[in-house]
Amino acid sequence: MSRPLGGITVVSMEQAISAPLATRHLADLGARVIKVEQPRGGDSTRHYDSVVHGTSAHFTWLNYGKESVALDVRADDDRALLRRILAGADVFVSNLAPGALGRLGLGPDTLYREFPQLVIVDISGYGRGGPLDHKRAYDLLVQAEGGVCSVTGFPGRPAKPGVPVADIGTAMYVYSTVLAALFEREKTGTGAVIEIAMLDVIAEYMGFLLNGQIHTGTSPEPVGMGAPIVAPYSAYPTRDGQTAVLGTTSDREWLRLIEMIGRPELADAEHLTRNEDRVAARAEVDEIVGAWCAEHTLAEIQECADAAGIGNARYNTVADVVAHPQLKERGRWRQIQTPGGPSPALLPPGLARHWEAGAGAVPAFGQHTDAVRAEFAVGPSA
Repeated sequence: MSRPLGGITVVSMEQAISAPLATRHLADLGARVIKVEQPRGGDSTRHYDSVVHGTSAHFTWLNYGKESVALDVRADDDRALLRRILAGADVFVSNLAPGALGRLGLGPDTLYREFPQLVIVDISGYGRGGPLDHKRAYDLLVQAEGGVCSVTGFPGRPAKPGVPVADIGTAMYVYSTVLAALFEREKTGTGAVIEIAMLDVIAEYMGFLLNGQIHTGTSPEPVGMGAPIVAPYSAYPTRDGQTAVLGTTSDREWLRLIEMIGRPELADAEHLTRNEDRVAARAEVDEIVGAWCAEHTLAEIQECADAAGIGNARYNTVADVVAHPQLKERGRWRQIQTPGGPSPALLPPGLARHWEAGAGAVPAFGQHTDAVRAEFAVGPSA
């Protein structure tokens, strides 16, 4: 077993989700992650709740495998210590408020001139320039600004997705781009400055919807559990009080589905022949599929759909996912340590077969401060 990022040191000045999730994945692959926290309480997610043996659910998810170092980088001594750490580091990640690093003399351009070996990631809400570059950005705000909420929920009842897709998407771009920059550094010997804006991430995620708007002039309506570009594709109550999720993604699948539900005559219904026709007739199509599902149990529906080659799933709650047999039987859970005791955690999704996933503990606030100060102390000859 190997850890592909063994020997890589990542320094982060991070908070909330986007940067911490990215650096946790780097830690998963073996990187040493030194998390610099401000000495007045540290990362704000520490205090969201205390459900994991006294540590918050968010902080536990985002921060195992890291070292917590409490530094006041506004003070000259601690800022000098941070620079000594960065001199031997490989990656620096930050998602502080707009302009915060620059006011400390730690802006990306300054750091790159001083430490050309560093891969420097500056996460912001809206990027440099433009009328919004000064604004703070949280997940909900960026989802609203980027149009995600307008295509989620139901007409007149917009909703925010239950998971923070702007934060998580940004984290994944940070993670992948850092890996690319480290690969490039192997060839060039120099680092990089990477600027990632959460709005840019969300705009990318909206890609097909933006294309539709640009080329038709029509804004898509939210369709609840459905998808705005295909039909049928939704959630349907079953005879045994559960919910089946199923649908088609092509005209060929539509023909298989109507055979499955005993309505082969619908193949001759010209107004349902093509996917875009069925999207226009979504209410009729959903009523047809929903009526069949209401007469069958979930198990019957899934057995028929699997046999017909129709994609299907069970609508699960969070509790159902915790107990999901697919995760359990594939060994996707492991134990990590928190300051208050052990807790289950999922293995990272992306691992080569011969890689060992990091299994470090969730750090207590400032737990590693003294050790890091000693490691990077100014020597007698300095």
